[in-house]
Amino acid sequence: MTSLSVIVPMRDVEAYVVDTLTSLARNARDDFEFLVVDDGSVDATADIVEEHAGRLPGLTLLRNPDPAGPSAARNQGLAAATGRYVTFLDGDDWLAPGYLPEALAAITELGVDFIKTDHVQAVGRNRTLVQVPEGRRNVSLPPRSGIPPENATTMVDYPNVWSGVYDRSLLDRGLLTFDEDLHTAEDRLWTWRLHLHADSFAAVPLVGAFYRREVAESLTQVGDERQLQFFDAHDRIRAELAAIPEGERYLPKLVRTYCALIAFHLTRSERFTPRLRRTLRTRAADTLRAFPGDLLARTLPALNAEREHLLDELLGKEAVAEA
Repeated sequence: MTSLSVIVPMRDVEAYVVDTLTSLARNARDDFEFLVVDDGSVDATADIVEEHAGRLPGLTLLRNPDPAGPSAARNQGLAAATGRYVTFLDGDDWLAPGYLPEALAAITELGVDFIKTDHVQAVGRNRTLVQVPEGRRNVSLPPRSGIPPENATTMVDYPNVWSGVYDRSLLDRGLLTFDEDLHTAEDRLWTWRLHLHADSFAAVPLVGAFYRREVAESLTQVGDERQLQFFDAHDRIRAELAAIPEGERYLPKLVRTYCALIAFHLTRSERFTPRLRRTLRTRAADTLRAFPGDLLARTLPALNAEREHLLDELLGKEAVAEA
């Protein structure tokens, strides 16, 4: 029986794939499977994976002739997974030796739907430890407890899918699949759904995933329409809240996060074309106006001064334009 399925979407990561595969080999066990999904790479990524097949037991390479996006690639891996538990890794990241067996032992012993672990951000040679934003460690918790309070960093602000292990029952409940039309911010929607609908989780003080930041080919660095999909992701979260009992309880957290992301993208709008900058500003203003006025009035002052000014200015200019 396969204990753990590791799903690794890859696209054009030939510079990093050997590090990724080597780290997986240092975590391999006979009851682990590694499902690498090559998502339409035009470089040597898939060929390098095939060359490593003999050095990574349990490796299966799934190849897409054309790119389908990270959400679809992960879903493809999920459809092929046979493990009792599931985890993910991005194709340009890597794991510390022995991390996966330790993470599997943790979720098995705790008996929860999913665990989240600490990770390390890697920028060049610099390393920064990032801890799970939950002080209660190694105990089963209700996932909705990881959503509030609105003005603190909480579990829904930790939306990396690869820093955790997930019980397969979540897949059967539809909580592990990704919205395939989202190429960015899909992990934020996915994380909110987990915390809204799963039954239990635990934060585990285990460090093993290394997240490579500021990779030029990463979607987080691309300045096209996909960057604005954070609007779609957060609109869907709001729809989820509207559809469940007591969902309004979590709206302040969503509004706070949404406002912060809008301000973040406004500060980086120089990477967009003039047309896309206009779209960003129009959608941002429409989104802000759609929030309850009293909630927005208390949210904006809780942001830092620069972000508050940006959003106030945006609303003011829109109001003048309408007049």
